[in-house]
Amino acid sequence: MDILQDLENRGLVQQTTDRESLQQHLNENQVTLYCGFDPTGDSLHIGHLLPIIMLKRFQRAGHKPIALIGGGTGMIGDPSGRSSERSLNEASVVHSYSESIKEQLAKLLDFDKGTNAAVARNNHDWLGKMTVIDFLRDAGKHFGINYMLGKESVSARIEQGISYTEFSYMILQSLDYMKLYEQENCTLQIGGSDQWGNITAGMELIRRARENEDEDVNVFGLTVPLITKADGSKFGKTAGGAIWLDPEKTTPYEFYQFWINTDDRDVMKFLRYFTFLEEAELNELQYELENHPEKRQAQKRLAEEMTVMVHSKEALEQAQKITESLFSGGLKNLSASDIEQGFKDVPTYDATKEDAGLIDLLVNASISSSKRQAREDIQNGAIYINGERQQDLKYVVSEEDRIDGRFTVIRRGKKKYFLVRFS
Repeated sequence: MDILQDLENRGLVQQTTDRESLQQHLNENQVTLYCGFDPTGDSLHIGHLLPIIMLKRFQRAGHKPIALIGGGTGMIGDPSGRSSERSLNEASVVHSYSESIKEQLAKLLDFDKGTNAAVARNNHDWLGKMTVIDFLRDAGKHFGINYMLGKESVSARIEQGISYTEFSYMILQSLDYMKLYEQENCTLQIGGSDQWGNITAGMELIRRARENEDEDVNVFGLTVPLITKADGSKFGKTAGGAIWLDPEKTTPYEFYQFWINTDDRDVMKFLRYFTFLEEAELNELQYELENHPEKRQAQKRLAEEMTVMVHSKEALEQAQKITESLFSGGLKNLSASDIEQGFKDVPTYDATKEDAGLIDLLVNASISSSKRQAREDIQNGAIYINGERQQDLKYVVSEEDRIDGRFTVIRRGKKKYFLVRFS
């Protein structure tokens, strides 16, 4: 099966320019394609994963991907999909973000794959050197105001207001396509569905800039669909915020849990979107989902594939170990590193490394509201220390209760966890 047909079977093509010609172009050539990533933060999040995985799919099919980091456009701000202006970051901040994103992309794409090794470029290399006169003469003259106003990214902002800075973003992204066409023979740009207007504008700039030259211009655009969840909530968001690819911002355990908790109604779509599983295995998982949904086999497979892809096999094993220990109550099997991941967001109390009576500790850590309540909680069997119920009113929390000498996990009731950190 060719790459375009596979993408369509997986539901990954929202729009494409001249599908028939694109298919022929892909079948007959090793195509260089690109996708842009503006450095709006110091880490990518899972909202960026689908375009990255699209680049991986094309690379596996023998084509050459370019990951374009928007060191220049990131200083301007893309109006697409926004109702208000972005705040502008300092150049040093954008540069720092660009370097961080470049490192993340290097872990996800193959930059050592011979003739179709991935390439990382930064559009600041050409946009940063361009004078305003060059910009207006070489690019601006090819864009009519009515043409630009007709683009969704601009028209949606007219009533709320849009600055000339963000209005010009479309031209800057178009220049990216033209520069990569000239320097890398790049003939395909991909992106999210909100980038359709910018992508087609880039194609138009390439054609107009070469209309007086004896050259056949074959350039194409393709967008992936906006990811929607069955419950109407935004993909990639949780109560704690975005799901980041940086393990310091979202731990591998949290990342794993995000995918494990995928709704039954979404899991097969996500397996097709985000993984490279073959149709035979996808069909087996579909069968399991329909006949044994309580086993959550599809969710487990999705979580496994994504955690290994973004982090590592070792990170997956650690996430699975934490998950199993929390489910079984065997918290003593965990290391301090496991505890830090699994209990990152639970209330934490800092204590000294001295033995403490359980009642006093429950009160001091705000686990129980008073000594009277603490006694009731203990007597009623509501208190667990590292997964084991403790009903002794005279119990002393000692060094034996500290995991790796650093943490004690206390549970009150069925689900309320607290972490005691010893220093």
